[in-house]
Amino acid sequence: MSDKPVLITMGDPSGVGAEVIVKALAGLDGAARAQYALIGDRDTMERARAACGVDLPLRDYGQEGPREVLAIRHIPVDGLPGEFGVLSPACGEASFRYIETAVRMILDGEAVGMVTAPINKEALNSAGHHYDGHTGMLAHLTGCRSSWMLLASATLNVVHVSTHVSLRDAIERATPERVFETVRIGHRHLRRMGIDKPRIAVAGINPHCGENGLFGREDDLQIAPGVEMARKAGIDVVGPISADTVYYRANQGAFDLVVAQYHDQGHIPIKLIAFDTAVNVSLGLPIDRTSVDHGTAFDIAGTGKANHVNMQSALDYAGKLAARRS
Repeated sequence: MSDKPVLITMGDPSGVGAEVIVKALAGLDGAARAQYALIGDRDTMERARAACGVDLPLRDYGQEGPREVLAIRHIPVDGLPGEFGVLSPACGEASFRYIETAVRMILDGEAVGMVTAPINKEALNSAGHHYDGHTGMLAHLTGCRSSWMLLASATLNVVHVSTHVSLRDAIERATPERVFETVRIGHRHLRRMGIDKPRIAVAGINPHCGENGLFGREDDLQIAPGVEMARKAGIDVVGPISADTVYYRANQGAFDLVVAQYHDQGHIPIKLIAFDTAVNVSLGLPIDRTSVDHGTAFDIAGTGKANHVNMQSALDYAGKLAARRS
């Protein structure tokens, strides 16, 4: 185990992030908990701990103490509401600062990866940070031209050609080059995770992949050429395959990865079969990042009712990535 931590960013202070973090970490033994350190607000964590009724001692980051006692790097932000379930620009600012701090620590070699609790996009943008979410923000903070979202579960893995854009923009972004890069990035990640010869399927963008032009030519002109580029690069990839069958086939074991063309095409099947356990993984970045695949849930924040299973999965996946660092 590395002596450098995997960082956990607390997410929006008004959301359920602090609660799922304390629940997930309280359930780990001391040796497992020692892998992690928290970036966030100490008062919010204490209130979350009380709301959940769990015992999770905290120590200041950098302070001497038992490794199994969770270290927190407190980031002060003025104007935090001090209560859960409030949409607030201050919380958006806090969310950004937690992520920015974690990225800087990883790039400086102080940590080996990060796990992110949910942020609220409206709060983030109201604070002046105009990103579509974590993925775009992390690409900007790390100086990357682009990044990809992978949703990982026990039986189905999906990587997206595009995510938080309109359907019209998603169709335009599904260029042969972007499809090829998505296949290549997904292939590289699965090899890192121990699959020597990943089997990849690419979903079509139109019903029945356009039915030979009857329902559109995008699959013939944009998707198929990208698949062929990947095949020529030596990747075991097929497609485009009609999206109404490819996920079923992958879930039954025919493929290790499906390339989805847009957000809902990939998210719906994953959330149907693995709503509580699917992990959001950012690919194409110079840092490792996993995340829960749910939102801030303001309606139940502060009640202690939030399900922490997804956070447990994200922590576990981050640990696997840390063990496979090149």
